[in-house]
Amino acid sequence: MPPIDFSKLTELLQYQPEAPILFNSGLFLWLFLGFSSIYVLLQPNHRGKVIFVTLFSLYFYYKSSGWYFLLLVLATVVDYVLGWFIYDADQKIFKRLWMVLNLILNLGLLAYFKYTNFFYQAWTEFSHQPYNPLPIFLPVGVSFYTFQSLSYTIDIYRGEIKPVKSILDYAFFVSFFPQLVAGPIVRAKDFIPQLYRPTVVTPEQFGRAVFLIGSGLFKKVIISDYISINFVDRIFDNPTLYSGLENLFGVYGYALQIYCDFSGYSDMAIGIALLLGFEYPVNFDSPYQSRNITEFWRRWHISLSSWLRDYLYISMGGNRKGIFRTYFNLFMTMVLGGLWHGAAWRFMLWGGLHGGALVIHRFIRSFFLPERTRCTAGWLSY
Repeated sequence: MPPIDFSKLTELLQYQPEAPILFNSGLFLWLFLGFSSIYVLLQPNHRGKVIFVTLFSLYFYYKSSGWYFLLLVLATVVDYVLGWFIYDADQKIFKRLWMVLNLILNLGLLAYFKYTNFFYQAWTEFSHQPYNPLPIFLPVGVSFYTFQSLSYTIDIYRGEIKPVKSILDYAFFVSFFPQLVAGPIVRAKDFIPQLYRPTVVTPEQFGRAVFLIGSGLFKKVIISDYISINFVDRIFDNPTLYSGLENLFGVYGYALQIYCDFSGYSDMAIGIALLLGFEYPVNFDSPYQSRNITEFWRRWHISLSSWLRDYLYISMGGNRKGIFRTYFNLFMTMVLGGLWHGAAWRFMLWGGLHGGALVIHRFIRSFFLPERTRCTAGWLSY
């Protein structure tokens, strides 16, 4: 047996910017096997399990974003404390002030890392100044854990949940590694109650978890990555070298690629969580079988679309302020949702196109539905 090169092993376990850890990497497989062995032993001990999983999750995030895992720790502490301040406030105005502070800190954090260069570039173009991007690193998954943490404090503000007593339990919820870097976006009221139940994985759940992980790997590695490298990227890099039909196939290939990439990673996250005794809802429900744009957004990235509905669309007024305000809220929700996907004008345009399509579909359906059912006709409706 050859000797172990500990210097290479140490280097492998450190953060490598060019090779962040992914579920489909060999390193994750070995780490997860070691993690699972200890996790099984700690299952009866709630506190030990919580501490161990939280530490592993922080290490997993360190392997994804380096020392920016400390940013996750800071956000966890701040939101935990503000959650209690919101809950303990005697008067509504103080609850609102603490909630506003929470929004400023969370959205300000997200805006700095994700949108500073976007707005800076827009300003330089407007003022005809040279644009030199600022050296701002975008931590992996910051959009996901920001939304997840916001759902916790907003639900406390709305009186739907009570804050957790232990900061360790809250840290477990925010940092739980299966969904940390790419979703699904899990809500505290759905996840935290599971933390206090005995961890039991039935044979049926184990089989389902293995199937989800296997199918997710197949979609991510065999379909998405292969199509991207060998077909879609080649056409998109030089579209004029190909015929119109080939470019059309490239567009359809890209649609297949992004679906298999997003849903494949979600399937793996759901499967890994299920192996550890935690159930997540379905995140992609065959969206390309949808009959219209409204149904599509009920099936595509369900955890995100429902988050936008419950925390953005409804907060803007939903459909409670007249039909034109409803259309505006629906459109702006999708524009902001597009901006959440990426800091570029094309993402806002993409969100605007989807928002416009949802408004048009809702408008057309209003002529064919009875009055009593119109309130539930469109996506994001209540």
